[in-house]
Amino acid sequence: MPRPTTKSELLAAASASFTKLTKLWDGFTPEQADAPFPAALLTGGTEAHWQRDKCLRDVVIHLHEWQNLVTVWVSANQAGTLTGFFPEPYTWRNYAALNEQFVRQHQNTTYEAARDLLAASHQHVLGMIEGFSNDELFTKKHFGWTGTTSLGSYFVSATSSHYEWAAKKTRAYARTLAR
Repeated sequence: MPRPTTKSELLAAASASFTKLTKLWDGFTPEQADAPFPAALLTGGTEAHWQRDKCLRDVVIHLHEWQNLVTVWVSANQAGTLTGFFPEPYTWRNYAALNEQFVRQHQNTTYEAARDLLAASHQHVLGMIEGFSNDELFTKKHFGWTGTTSLGSYFVSATSSHYEWAAKKTRAYARTLAR
């Protein structure tokens, strides 16, 4: 799916990608959904997330927490409180540690509860997107607090792009079960 460049494309991509992802998750038995990832999946790639996410819950929580990041950031800046995207002390250089913190924070969150949290944050993000015009979303530097990019690019990253990443990881897990 091409990267959205308009509000309507963004809303459509976010909704379609979310639906596809949840259908993938719905294909797992409760036991499979709750099971730890096999060792082969944890070493499946060079990116940090392959070692970080130990089960589907961790993937779901990652999506939810990144949506929280974007909604908190947008809300604060819209209210006049100039805020960076990441909470202190995190930056684009060290956000991997924040991702690991999200996993630790949710060790007692069930897979089903994580899905409920994501469903709620997904709806919150869609509602937030609805509140902006196409120009506000996709004109670079429209808001000073977005830096050199557009607000829409943050929403794309927190929705459709992240959902596609999660679907890829979910399919990799499903392949390990089929062996």
